[in-house]
Amino acid sequence: MADLFGNAAKTDDYDASNIEVLEGLEPVRHRPGMYIGGTDDRALHHLAAEILDNSMDEAVAGHANRIDIHLESADRLTIRDNGRGMPTGKHPKFPDQSAVEVIMTTLHAGGKFSGKAYATSGGLHGVGASVVNALSSDLMVEIARDKILFQQRFSRGKPLGPLVEIGAAPNRRGTSVSFTPDTEIFGAGAKFRPATLYRMARSKAYLFAGVEIRWRCDPALLGNNDPIPAEASLHYPGGLADYLTNATTDKALMISTPFAEMVELDGQKFEWAITWLGPGEDGFFHSYCNTVPTPSGGTHETGFRQAIVRGIRSFGDLVGNKKAADITADDALAGGAIMLSVFLRDPQFQGQTKDRLVSTDATRQTEQAVRDRFDQWLSADAGRATFLLDAAIERADDRKRRKKEKEVARKSGNKTSAPSGQIG
Repeated sequence: MADLFGNAAKTDDYDASNIEVLEGLEPVRHRPGMYIGGTDDRALHHLAAEILDNSMDEAVAGHANRIDIHLESADRLTIRDNGRGMPTGKHPKFPDQSAVEVIMTTLHAGGKFSGKAYATSGGLHGVGASVVNALSSDLMVEIARDKILFQQRFSRGKPLGPLVEIGAAPNRRGTSVSFTPDTEIFGAGAKFRPATLYRMARSKAYLFAGVEIRWRCDPALLGNNDPIPAEASLHYPGGLADYLTNATTDKALMISTPFAEMVELDGQKFEWAITWLGPGEDGFFHSYCNTVPTPSGGTHETGFRQAIVRGIRSFGDLVGNKKAADITADDALAGGAIMLSVFLRDPQFQGQTKDRLVSTDATRQTEQAVRDRFDQWLSADAGRATFLLDAAIERADDRKRRKKEKEVARKSGNKTSAPSGQIG
């Protein structure tokens, strides 16, 4: 039936039959942006990060010391660790399925909710591996456990068969995941970028000194002048201090020795490295929680900033410089090149892609970890501390001067535009 304008008549029918229920991994394929932030290049590489984070969790927990990353082709990636391997037995709640199949096909299935299997972890919500599976046209998982190799294949989140026993594996242990992102989701031109994956692998190796990451890439994917190696062993015993040195190699520095330490408080770890760059150089703040990058910052960054600015103010008060009280965190950290990595129990992130840490306790915990050690670092070299204090005061004076100039300009503008009297 049509209305007076020829349009189809609207229906008011809305009953129980209109309620759709998406089962299994259908919600992921229906709305991938909810789980990986979109379907663009960044989201594509987030799939790799989810699988790599699982292997890193095994390493941080002390069960693995090696991770292999192999970019086999532009659209095929394998990540393998020598950890404990996914459990292969039947799941008590789903007796017809192996634990591997439950992990790979069920949202919010994992071993990181209670803290019993992992004290700290980057994977939190039990959706990482299953989301990668849902958004891959082909995925194969291999588990070497109890000297036996198991294998199972999936396509778009659905098993192509049960978990099968391949044979004996006396010299192998851990989990291997090989996958091809689905072009139905990411588009026909979807491909991995070697440079992005290599940087991801290198940052993970810097963040946990106890792991060696072996990188391998098909040489055909690299250009003749490509700085990315076809093969590399990434292992950095110096941790974030090495990371900072690498990141500032070609930059002018204000101080020769960075402030870099790692401490453990109440079973949680805090590591940082900071230096100050010379004039004209752009500073940066790279932060991580449980090896997961937090590009939007968060409460751990807030705690670090508070520790630094309060430490410099305290030193200023100690030497009787009253101007130190006016220093802000921006004054203290301008030009700062900062690396911060924290390992927290049950961290809270904003969103599934974990771009921002929102754990309320992280501000206090990070400041507590950094503050005393920063005070000691400042007092160990009065000349260096005075230099940083003077630089911060100079920036504070400049900030206040610019603010005053803006106020004068604003007042002058108001006087110029004010009505001069009645017209006529």
